[in-house]
Amino acid sequence: MSRARKGINKNLMFLLLGRMVSDIGSSIQIMIMPLYIIDIGGTAGTVGLFSFLALVPTLLVYPFAGVLGDRLNRKRIMVASDFISAVIILLLAYVSYIDRINLVLLLLAQVLVALLYGFFDPATKGMIPQLVAEDALNKTNSKIATLRIISGLVSPMIAVTLYTSFGITVLFLINGISFLISGSSEMLIQYKHVKRESIEGVQGIISDLTEGVRYIQNSELIGKLSVYFLMAFAFIQPVFAVVLPLFYRTKLNYPDTQYGLLQMILLLGALVGSILVGMFGKEDKLRKSLSIGIGLTVCSMFIFSIIIFPQSLKALGNDTLLYIALLASVLFVLYTSLMFISIPVQTIIQKETPNEYMSRIFSIVGMISKGGMPIGALVYGLILEKLEIHLTVFTATIVVMLISIRFLASIFKKQEF
Repeated sequence: MSRARKGINKNLMFLLLGRMVSDIGSSIQIMIMPLYIIDIGGTAGTVGLFSFLALVPTLLVYPFAGVLGDRLNRKRIMVASDFISAVIILLLAYVSYIDRINLVLLLLAQVLVALLYGFFDPATKGMIPQLVAEDALNKTNSKIATLRIISGLVSPMIAVTLYTSFGITVLFLINGISFLISGSSEMLIQYKHVKRESIEGVQGIISDLTEGVRYIQNSELIGKLSVYFLMAFAFIQPVFAVVLPLFYRTKLNYPDTQYGLLQMILLLGALVGSILVGMFGKEDKLRKSLSIGIGLTVCSMFIFSIIIFPQSLKALGNDTLLYIALLASVLFVLYTSLMFISIPVQTIIQKETPNEYMSRIFSIVGMISKGGMPIGALVYGLILEKLEIHLTVFTATIVVMLISIRFLASIFKKQEF
């Protein structure tokens, strides 16, 4: 397969085009679903269940999807996942059009689409190293992250406008068509699957999965990165999903529009981070990029924990322009720094993993790291019922700092990359 070092890499272009269109379509629908569920009689519990079903099926199918991604043609897996997702969403559009939509159908569709994404994601990440030169991996991962963030930025305005003007049917239709465009674009990728010898049946799948786990165990670097990613998702991500909305609603006196502004600031931070990683995160300086990201993350979390203390609120005011500007700045830097961790980690894994293990490794790492999100959110929720917000975040920051110091010391000591 051609990995264009000079000129336009058409294979990468088709992949990026498909991902961008699909991400916009999915973001437009996902953005409105909580509101729509409430509009048709759902409760906060139903919204929570929908969010749960958007993630957990993906995590559950990840290990088996990784095995298939290493056994079967990755391009076909991606195309099939997109086309089947298109059929499911377009059926929702039809059911909505004839006014037969209900919560059960919505939740069932969400489970199916989440399962399909579980197959799509490891296949995509496994294919990227075969489409671009090794020295272009970090920039490519940065481009993919940047396009996904841009999709998240443009989607809210489009989603709200379309939903208020035309209703949910149009959003389903747009998302379904976006999956069709994505699958069609991926079909144009020139990709040759290298078939490998493998044991057939359930025993073969278990054997392949065991090999993937064993490979991670034997690769000290990937194992350390997986553990650190688990920590990042478990201790840091709930700050945005649990702590921030609770703190905003109970401790601050700003209108809801300011909360929406904070959410946009987070996305802008991620966008800036992904662009900077692509510009300055050279392949031979991945450890430096990772170290910068970890250092900025710890520092920004520490500042965040300090400014949410009651004494800080009393000194700065919980309804002043100064405080909201300071809070937004810290969150911006925090989200920027996370890009300096996630993108280099993905690149390092791609560089360290042989092609025949690629999808399995990414599926297992993905299950480990993203599995920290629901676990972390649950733990934060339980602790916040017993402990004040500022003390909870300060304690979590100390834990993140200690783990980060240990992690950085280990990788610098052994000069592993």
